[in-house]
Amino acid sequence: MVSFGIALRFLRSNKVQTILIVLGIAVGVSVQVFVGSLVTSLQGSLVDAAVGSSSQVTISPDENNTVIEDWEPMVPSLEGISQINAISVSADSPSFLRDGSRTLSVLVRGLQFEKADNIYNLEEATYEGSWPTIPGEVLIGKELSETLAVGVGDDIQVTTPAGQNLTMVVSGLFDLNVRVINENWILTTLSYAQGIFGFGEAITSIETQVDDVFQADVVAQEVRELFADRPVEVTDWKAENAQLLSGLESQSFSSIIIQTFVLASVVIAIASILAIKVLQRSRQIGILKAMGITDRDASLIFIYEGTMLGALGATLGALLGLTLIWAFTTFTAQPDGTSVLSITAEPTFVILSAGIAILAAAVASAIPARKSSKLSPIEVIRNG
Repeated sequence: MVSFGIALRFLRSNKVQTILIVLGIAVGVSVQVFVGSLVTSLQGSLVDAAVGSSSQVTISPDENNTVIEDWEPMVPSLEGISQINAISVSADSPSFLRDGSRTLSVLVRGLQFEKADNIYNLEEATYEGSWPTIPGEVLIGKELSETLAVGVGDDIQVTTPAGQNLTMVVSGLFDLNVRVINENWILTTLSYAQGIFGFGEAITSIETQVDDVFQADVVAQEVRELFADRPVEVTDWKAENAQLLSGLESQSFSSIIIQTFVLASVVIAIASILAIKVLQRSRQIGILKAMGITDRDASLIFIYEGTMLGALGATLGALLGLTLIWAFTTFTAQPDGTSVLSITAEPTFVILSAGIAILAAAVASAIPARKSSKLSPIEVIRNG
C-alpha cells in the first residue's frame, strides 16, 4: 500500500500531465469503441438487408429432379437441428402474366403463409389487404401492382408453363423492400400452386433460417449429411453471396487494424511518459530507497501509476465512445426520424475495449518500472 500511496501522490503532484495522459487514453478507447461498434452495426445492417428476410439455408431438388417428393418427414428432421429457427416450404414455378398486349415474366410461389412469415416477415410487409386463403387468391408486390395499375380485389391473368390460362384475384399487396421481388413474385397458397403446376403433393424447396447467419455454411453441411440419401441439393447464403462476405471480412480486418494501431499508440505514449517520469522522479525514488523502500516497491509505484491512468482513461473513453455513438445516431437522422445507420454498442465489446486499455497501460508501465528498480540511491543522490 505504500507504493500505491506514493503513486497516487505522484499523479496528484502534476495534475496537468495526469489529465493529458488520461485524455489521450480516453480518446484512444473512444475511437476503439466507436469504430468497432460502427463496423459491427454496419455488418449487421448489410447482412440483415441481404439475408435477414430470406432463406439462409435452402434445400432444392438435385439436377435430375424438378420437385422434392415425400418432403413431410424432412421437416421434423430439420427441426432437430438446434441452430435452425425457421422452416418454410414452397412450390414455385416461373409463369407469364398477361397485361393487355404486354407479357411479363413472374414467379408464382405457393407458401404456407404462417410459416413463411417467420422468414419473410410477410405480416409486416403486407401493407394492404390480406393473405390468400382460398384457391385463386394471390398476394402481389408493390412495384408489380403499380406496373399493372391493379389493387386489392382486381383480377390478373396468369399463364402457367403448361399453357393453362388462369384468372387470379389480388387479395393483398406486399412490400419486401427488394424491387426485384416486388416486381416478380406472386404469392399464393401452397395447395393452389401445387394444383395448377401439377406437382401433386410435392414441393420445389425447403427454406430455413439459422440463429447465427455466419454459421450458415456449417448448418448447410449438417443438413447435407442428414439428407445424403435424398436427391436434393443444399445451398447457403454465404456460398451464394461470396462478394458480400468478402466485403464484410475486409471491413472486420480494417477495423482490427485501426484498433490495433490505436492500442499501440496508447501503449507507446504511456511507456514514454512514464519513462520520462522515472527521470523526473529519480531523486525522490533515490531518497525513498535510501529510506528503506525496496526495488520491488519502487517498481510498483509506476505499475500502479500506469494502471490508474489506464483505468481512468478507459472509463472516460468508454463514456466518450458511447456519447459519440449517441451523437452519430441522433444527428444523422433522416426526415422520417430514423437514423441512416443505427449503431448498437454491445456491452461486452465496450467492457472488453476498456479492459484491454487498462491491461495495455499496466504492461506499458512495466518498462519504466523496471528502470526505476535499477536506480542506485547513492548514485542518484550524488548526481542530484
